[in-house]
Amino acid sequence: MISINNLSYFIGDRPLYDEASLFITPKDRIGLIGLNGTGKSTLLKMMVGDIPPTSGEINKSKETTIGFLNQDLLSYQTDDSILEVAMQAFGETLKLQHQIDEILKKMETDYDDSLVDRLSKLQERFEANDGYTLQAKAEAILEGIGFSTSDLKRPLREFSGGWRMRVMLAKLLLEKPSLLMLDEPTNHLDLPSIQWIENYLQTYEGAIIVVSHDRRFLNNTVNKIVEVTGAQLHSYAGNYDKYEEEKELRNEIQQNAYENQQQKIRQAERFVERFKAKATKAKQAQSRQKMLDKMDRIEAVVDDTQVVNFKFNFGVKSGRHVKRLQHISKSYGDLKILENSDAHIERGDKIALVGANGKGKSTLLRIITENEPFQGKVETGHNVINSFYAQHQLESLGVQNEILEELKQAGSGKTDQELRGVLGCFLFSDEEVFKKIKVLSGGEKSRVALAKTLISEANFLLLDEPTNHLDMLSVSILVQALQQYEGTFLVVSHDRDFVSKIANKIWWIEDHKIKEYPGTFEEWSWWYQREQEKKLAVSTGQTQTAAPKEKKENTKPKTVEPNKEDKKELERVEASIEKLEEEIASYETKLADPDNFNDPQKMQKLNNKYQSKKAELEKANSQWEQLVEKIG
Repeated sequence: MISINNLSYFIGDRPLYDEASLFITPKDRIGLIGLNGTGKSTLLKMMVGDIPPTSGEINKSKETTIGFLNQDLLSYQTDDSILEVAMQAFGETLKLQHQIDEILKKMETDYDDSLVDRLSKLQERFEANDGYTLQAKAEAILEGIGFSTSDLKRPLREFSGGWRMRVMLAKLLLEKPSLLMLDEPTNHLDLPSIQWIENYLQTYEGAIIVVSHDRRFLNNTVNKIVEVTGAQLHSYAGNYDKYEEEKELRNEIQQNAYENQQQKIRQAERFVERFKAKATKAKQAQSRQKMLDKMDRIEAVVDDTQVVNFKFNFGVKSGRHVKRLQHISKSYGDLKILENSDAHIERGDKIALVGANGKGKSTLLRIITENEPFQGKVETGHNVINSFYAQHQLESLGVQNEILEELKQAGSGKTDQELRGVLGCFLFSDEEVFKKIKVLSGGEKSRVALAKTLISEANFLLLDEPTNHLDMLSVSILVQALQQYEGTFLVVSHDRDFVSKIANKIWWIEDHKIKEYPGTFEEWSWWYQREQEKKLAVSTGQTQTAAPKEKKENTKPKTVEPNKEDKKELERVEASIEKLEEEIASYETKLADPDNFNDPQKMQKLNNKYQSKKAELEKANSQWEQLVEKIG
């Protein structure tokens, strides 16, 4: 499909790639990973021809088509509706529609047979291209990634950059290129949209390359990891978890080989040094020296994990009650966000605020810090000191400042040496601390802003999407920092793996109320899914009737021997379970069929039946367990 051979790309005298190679097959689902600045986005741009390589070749088969979602699309604007923009994916079919419309207009006054014949042929081609279902397909995908039905007719320029990026993603999904390349797609998606995209990509017919820092997203969507490191492309079979296992094994083998070679090198060097001046051994010494000169040296394993140890120095410790939210209401015109809602944050709470975009998560953070007008009361506890991190704060960094100078302005009172230690934890080492803010990448600026937030003497942190634009290692560092933080924090994030590692409470906004679950993200996900299934069962009339009361023990025994009757009942239940499992498997196949994605009503009916069968299976399994226990 695509072969990359001996690819090199230099920025000045620094190689991003140095004779790197990679082969992409039609069924590959690749997660492209690496530290910020290693050239992941550059590789994708070279593959689509936006950037020429310094040397080497990128060869594509004639039938290969590439769809590329990159951050540059954030700036695209038009007065066309988002539905019209998404449907630009069907350029050829839309031209047919235009031609058909023109002929129909002519036929209002002209009944020439040639027009009828041409119309017939155009309509055949239009139908062959599924022209009559195109709008339904576009609507289904746009709504799948978070747009409401009322949004579809709104002009693209009315939406923020993140939402415009979603429209361009929808357009690419509708085009169905043979290779789909997505550069950090989850930065602009909320949790429901991420899960929808995961399901879509799992059944995508072409190859995909995804650049992402979201570990769980990669685990759910890819079957190969390609790591950019040392100016090379290293491939690993499997998802991200498998990559970590295999890399650990590779590193162990490489380190052992390195140490063995180093031992041989030391022995040879000692021999040369000892006998090079001795006439009887000089020839052997020269031979050993030539061997050393020709030897292919094995590189030592570079530890790219980072264990950090932050020392958070609070000037004061907050009181037990950090924030009390009482009767909070907030609306934007007719859009209601919160209505008479209460919440309470206590010292030591590690809260993750999750859910779909548009529910008011960022608004709630601003209300808590009282930087947003609202109705109600926010009561701040004793000695509470806030520190607020949000993406827009990257713009407030002093672009002319050096990194070290910028951290000094956080007012922590730390010495230069202490600040350099903090910056080292955030991957700024040695002379890098003197780089100007203006030359940093988005990910590097995020690390600086996060470092400023964490070194402040705040005992209550509010973090809005802190993992956006961070690479895997930077996310790992942030996780470790928050795990060591002894204060209180509230984090808005759609990164499920990140949230699962740092939160002990989950908040979400539902029915204009702040809801709370006192547990981890995994526990909340399990509980919330079952709550939604219960609601679906109630709405579709699938609730079970109450079980009859057990008969008293002195009830007259039946004439049929109980054990035989129980065995017959067990056989009947087992047959029922087998049949239900077959039916559920059939529904799962239908739900995974991409053709069904285009019909939302059909998908809803299939899902209702699927949930009904699952409920029946759960009941049958419970009955089977009771019978087995009874029969013994």
